[in-house]
Amino acid sequence: MAKDPYTVLGVSRDASEDEIRKAYRKLAKENHPDLKPGDQAAEKRFLDAQAANDIVGNKDKRARFDRGEIDADGHERVEQPSYRHYAEAGADHPYNSADGYADMGGMFSDLFGQRRSGGQKVRMRGGDVRYTFEVDFLDAARGTKSRITMPDAKALDLAIPAGMRDGQVLRLKGKGSPGLGGGPAGDALVTVHVKPHSLFRRQGNDIHIDLPVTLQEAVLGAKVRVPTIDGLVSMNIPKGSNTGARLRLKGKGVPAGKSGRGDQHVTLKVMLPDDPDPELVKFLEEWSQEHGYDPRLDIEA
Repeated sequence: MAKDPYTVLGVSRDASEDEIRKAYRKLAKENHPDLKPGDQAAEKRFLDAQAANDIVGNKDKRARFDRGEIDADGHERVEQPSYRHYAEAGADHPYNSADGYADMGGMFSDLFGQRRSGGQKVRMRGGDVRYTFEVDFLDAARGTKSRITMPDAKALDLAIPAGMRDGQVLRLKGKGSPGLGGGPAGDALVTVHVKPHSLFRRQGNDIHIDLPVTLQEAVLGAKVRVPTIDGLVSMNIPKGSNTGARLRLKGKGVPAGKSGRGDQHVTLKVMLPDDPDPELVKFLEEWSQEHGYDPRLDIEA
């Protein structure tokens, strides 16, 4: 389990959004793999800071973490059932609906019909029950195992296969309502909802990410470290790259079974420093006098 995100970032639980943002930037800058290549401890601190910022740097996730609804990994903390939980359950709850123990009208009809035809013991399959479960983006992409607690306090082991999509349904055979007269139990149908990620976006089996780069990296070219769903990898930025340029990391997308894996598409975003260096400003002023150009020349009003 991940460490407490507030502890990782070194801020208090009542820290402002600006304090959290500054703390994350400071840790990321101090431990960035590009600045400390080969330093595994620094890389771990960098990844820990990213994970912590993913929780408390997001307003909604921070509120849910503070309320105890998710843990430091962003995983759901399933509420334990109580009398009120069952009392306030809607008509579609498995304990209040006909599906919980199959159709009762049909049961009595079959029961009496079989008694008239010979009094044989009735065997009926139990009804299916439906649940929803939230899973982290990376867990859905890479696959994971989780234990979920059902409303009846029964724990089920859930295997999330790699490449799981939002809205897919997992069938847990025999984990539904019990059967009658020795009949088989129904199934548990778990609808998986994949939570969005702060960096990665999924399109089909491809992963998309926006990567900030410095002006010198874009102009001169560079070798940088890029986050993927499997961790950091090296990527070459060609000389003269512009904002919006898209580079491909083959096979770094979502596993797709026998079809292999998708790719990761990296869109570059050239970022200038918050406070432009006076020497850079002077150089560009002099350079533009002889080498000026208009990138909007072909844009019509």
